[in-house]
This record gives sequence, structure tokens and C-alpha cells, in this order.
Amino acid sequence: MKALMLEEYSKLQVKDVPVPEIGSEEVLIRVGACGICGSDVHGYDGSSGRRIPPIIMGHEAAGVIEKVGADVTEWKPGDRVTFDSTVYCGKCDYCQRGEVNLCNNRQVVGVSCNEFRRHGAFAEYVSVPARILYRLPEDFPMEEAAMLEAVSIALHGVNVTKMKGGESALVIGAGMIGLLTAQAARAKGCRSVMIADVDAARLKMAEEVGIPDTLHMSGKELIDEVLKRTGGEGVDVVLEAVGRGETVVASIECVRRGGTVTLIGNIQPEVPLPLQRVVTREVRLQGSCASAGEYPEAIRLMASGAITVKPLISAVSSLENAANYFDRLHAREAGLLKVVVAPNE
Repeated sequence: MKALMLEEYSKLQVKDVPVPEIGSEEVLIRVGACGICGSDVHGYDGSSGRRIPPIIMGHEAAGVIEKVGADVTEWKPGDRVTFDSTVYCGKCDYCQRGEVNLCNNRQVVGVSCNEFRRHGAFAEYVSVPARILYRLPEDFPMEEAAMLEAVSIALHGVNVTKMKGGESALVIGAGMIGLLTAQAARAKGCRSVMIADVDAARLKMAEEVGIPDTLHMSGKELIDEVLKRTGGEGVDVVLEAVGRGETVVASIECVRRGGTVTLIGNIQPEVPLPLQRVVTREVRLQGSCASAGEYPEAIRLMASGAITVKPLISAVSSLENAANYFDRLHAREAGLLKVVVAPNE
């Protein structure tokens, strides 16, 4: 089969490699579409340390089952599926509690680090355990199905925030996850959703997906504006989708006393924390990692139109042209947000 191999950092090449073997509890999937994630771009240049070459990247994928293992009974060839990017064991205490994103034996599709190497879906075929599969409706477009992983992450961030409905929310960061998180917050019943970013083009995209209350500002200017709009109180919930010191601090300053700041962004390993502001205002800080069973909800909300992803897909690429798109994404080309690769087109 053909696969896009990261042979060394900043060098991707389409190569002929063997079709993956499958175990008794695995399936072989003919890949219909696979999105280029920001983490793949960081893996491409080596900055993340989690894509050690040689590796076939790609974890935001969907396709059609080609073959099933001997012990797989719930799936058959021809089934249209997507799959969790997290390969969880299903046996540890975390998995038994439903916290599969925190699995003791967690692996990630398309990731290679010191602990494990698991080839991904920038290839004609990929093998995954049947336990991480989810069924796709027959009319669900493959290109949009490649966005389900990102939508599940956004929904998980909203779900762990434990909102009751009727909250005022601020999303900081209008990248892919921020844009989806804002839609997820709206779908889960927030009465108002603001989204802030320093990139005007991304805020224009927010308007296109139904989040018109945009703030083209950051830092003190953003804090002052949010407090002005909320009578000096702050919003009920801040969903931080950047992961930098400035945006984490702004999140804490923009939330009301007793409110919740959910940290989804994950760029800087350490950030300053205004501890006294958190403690004396009884602010709840909540981390959010990957997803834990949100795929059915993501499929339902996308199928109903409550969350829309089509405007966020900038291009659909062949496998042969994908390396060019990696270069353009790495260079942060204006207007290029999500690129989906169709390996079998």
C-alpha cells in the first residue's frame, strides 16, 4: 500500500509499505479521509517529541472496514466507521471507570515516542482494535467524519466543565479546537458564547459557524472588555483553547467568582498561575485531555447540524500532495485551517 512516511523531521515521502497485519481483535480499515492535526504539524518538525521517525502519522480518520480479526463479531467488511485516536486497554481501573483517555496503557494512533510506536492513517489502510470503533451513518461524508476526533475533544472539554445550562461562556482561542468548543458550548445550552483571538481571519471563521460574538483582542484589553460586558463580574465559564501563559492568566481574570476555567490548550509545559486570585475567588480549574466516549454525541450533533465543520475544511488533498500541505500549514499560511487527506482518491 501507499503511505505518507515521516522519514526524518521535516521530510515526508509517499512510500510503498506492507498492508498492516491485524490481530484477532483488530480490524483493517480502508482509509477514506484523515485530517492533518496541529499535533501532526508539530510532530513534522520534531517540536513535540511525540512523532519520532520513521512513522506514519494521522489519527483523525474514517473509512470502511476491509477485514476483521477472528474474534471480531460486531463488525464486518463494508461497515463505515471512525475510531478513537486513543487506543485504550479496556482493562485498567481508569478504563473500568470510563476514563479511557487516562488509560494506564494508553497509546495514540499515528504517534511514535519513547514508550510506543503506532502507525497511523496517512495511508491507504490502517489497523486498529475493534473496541475503539464507532459506526458512521450511511450519508455521513468521509471528509467531515475526519473531523469527529476534534469535535469529540471539544465536547469533552465542555462535558468536564459540568455546566447546567444557561451559562455565559468565553472561549479563548479560535483555532480548530476553539471554534469547535464554542459550537459545543452553544449546543450544550450556554445562553451566550464569546470567542477571542488575535487573528481576525479566524474570528471571521467563527462567524461562519454561528458564533458571531467575537473579540479581536488579548491580554488586558480582553479582560477589560469582558468585565465591561458582564458588569464587572466576569463570565460563568472560560474555555481556554490556546495553552499559553498569557491566555491562562486572562482566563482566570475573565471568569466570575466561583466560576470555572477549563484548560484545553496545551502548548507551554508550564505557565504562571495567579494563585491568590484563584484561591480567594474560589475559581475552579479543570483540565481536559482528549475525549472519553464523546464520539456518538459528536456524530449526533454534526448529523443534526448543531455543530458544523464544513466551513472549517480548507482543502482535501491526495496522499501525494499532502507533504506540500504540511509545509504550508507549518508556515501558518493565512486562511489555511484544516486540510483533510484522502489516501485512496
